[in-house]
Amino acid sequence: MGHATASITVPGRAADAEALWYDPLRWASWVDGFGHVLELDGEWPQTGARLLWDSTPGGRGRVQERVVAYESRTGQTVEVEDASVSARRRVSFKPGPDEVEVTLSLEYEIKDRTPLTPVLDRVFVRRAMTDSLRRTLRRFATERKAEIQFG
Repeated sequence: MGHATASITVPGRAADAEALWYDPLRWASWVDGFGHVLELDGEWPQTGARLLWDSTPGGRGRVQERVVAYESRTGQTVEVEDASVSARRRVSFKPGPDEVEVTLSLEYEIKDRTPLTPVLDRVFVRRAMTDSLRRTLRRFATERKAEIQFG
């Protein structure tokens, strides 16, 4: 199983960062490759909620997410599936005095495996996954700063 992780510090309170993070209707602003929500079942970000979304053209295609754990002010764990990967994604929030550290991690399994899959994962896939998490977090930080600045 592959693993990727990234962190960033954003200004403000953890509760405000969480409220922004857990609003899937705003994900197109920062989630790497996110196109639009197709279906939302349950109360996101609560355990058991399901989300179905499409990526941007040329991206991952249709993506299913199911919340398997959620704790307010701490984080959320989601099972993610698309045509090529099954994964478990975790977001966590670590509050500071005037900021919050947001960490995003992904444990993934490539579906169509060959004898070369472990090598390709180490050389290409893991780096691409980590870069995607970093882009998501950088864009999230930009969105959070704009939210503070412009209310």
